[in-house]
Amino acid sequence: MKLVIAQMKHETNTYSPVPTPLARFASGGSTPPEGDAARAAYKGTGSAIGAFIDLAEDAGAQYTIPIAASAWPSGPVEDAAFEHIAGRICSAVAQGCDAVLLDLHGAMVTQTFDDGEGELLRRIRAIAPGVPIGVALDMHTNLYDAMAENASVIAGYQTYPHVDMYETGMRAGRAALAQLAGQARPTMAWGRQPMLPHVMRQGTDDAPNRELQARCREMEAQGALSASVFVGFPNADIEFAGLSAVVVTDGDAALARRWCDELLALAWARRAEFVYAIEPLAASMARAQALAAAKPAGSGPVVLLDHSDNCASGGTMDTMTVLGAILDAGLEDVAAFAIFDPAAVQQMIAAGVGAQLTLALGGKLDMPAIGLKGQPRTVSGRVRLISDGRYRNLGPMARGERNDMGLSAVLDTGKVQIVVISNHVEPHDLAAFTAVGIAPQTQRFLMLKSRVHWRAGLKSLAHAVVECAGTGVCTSDYAALGLHKVRRPIYPIDAL
Repeated sequence: MKLVIAQMKHETNTYSPVPTPLARFASGGSTPPEGDAARAAYKGTGSAIGAFIDLAEDAGAQYTIPIAASAWPSGPVEDAAFEHIAGRICSAVAQGCDAVLLDLHGAMVTQTFDDGEGELLRRIRAIAPGVPIGVALDMHTNLYDAMAENASVIAGYQTYPHVDMYETGMRAGRAALAQLAGQARPTMAWGRQPMLPHVMRQGTDDAPNRELQARCREMEAQGALSASVFVGFPNADIEFAGLSAVVVTDGDAALARRWCDELLALAWARRAEFVYAIEPLAASMARAQALAAAKPAGSGPVVLLDHSDNCASGGTMDTMTVLGAILDAGLEDVAAFAIFDPAAVQQMIAAGVGAQLTLALGGKLDMPAIGLKGQPRTVSGRVRLISDGRYRNLGPMARGERNDMGLSAVLDTGKVQIVVISNHVEPHDLAAFTAVGIAPQTQRFLMLKSRVHWRAGLKSLAHAVVECAGTGVCTSDYAALGLHKVRRPIYPIDAL
């Protein structure tokens, strides 16, 4: 048995000014890892590709990893990057294989293709018409028909924060290998609802997604090979952004269709619960101060979420609106993670640890797609620490995977410790803080540029949470995004 195992992961924010060349997929190198290097990077990790490697080795299969390409979300993927990644995968398939296992995202938009994953799968299917193709997808997939038409099995994450990547790889991989062994006949049904759930209301700790994903797991316990509700990624102006569902059964097309329709109906019935009401920033600051004043001694920090500028949704990670409000309000004992500003990092390195300096921090990137200019903030402080920014995730999300913030530094204003980084990284793991010498559980306030993923490694530390509406291309304000290409009518933009 010969398998092709590959990864191509990117969530594309079509409003993001952050470019997506091939180097963004390369994890510090010039090109993404291949072959033995890819195996070394992902073997033993809590990723879908890690699960595929384990499945292949447990089965005694020969396998090749032509490429393992994963990039932090950003703007549309450059055509040259897509062609390089897709070309490596298609070339490996063309050399002959018995099955293909793919760790994809589901919301990749390229300069040419609104459905990057569907285009990859179409090419693979043209090369290998009868080969089982198992696909693991992110819960934020924007499902196009080409994905389902050309895959044999699709399984999506059932948690957000995504702490079941490995398990999703197992669900997709086992079903595809069962098809190869003649032990299953995967039959797939899929569909969409005209709704754009707000990301801030998609967490699986909360209703209604908690119940939708629980029903998916029930269906699998009742015999489905996989059942997935994709809440979609709304910060992408493409036709089929939004909620969808896929159910795969063992040869029972009618049951797959019935269960898929059930999931879609459940989501539609609870669509109002997916709508996020934005609180004015001034009110958020006042509420944060009141929560901190009332919290018991020894309790964890009040977490301030700068959710409009989250790099894991394609944000620049350099807007200063929320951090500026924190500074203006005089909040004390704050750790802020993080501001993306490589130039500021270089200034702090040049000054050295212990030096006092004044910086024009953040605000270096304009956001023309939503009509915003970058606005740096003048900040003074002491350089407390300089770091190479490298760490390995403790988990549970992306357990064991390496992250690289690039050269990083901590600027201490006396009231706020500001982490400044050179590569985009979302704070969802405690190791991100230990890498820069901060113990977040000891802070009074913790500002995070995150939406939901922070809960994976840090929720247990929080005394309370305040969602702060700053500025950025991850805004939950659909009016600010425009969304010209998305199909209409669609809820909640339109009354349905």
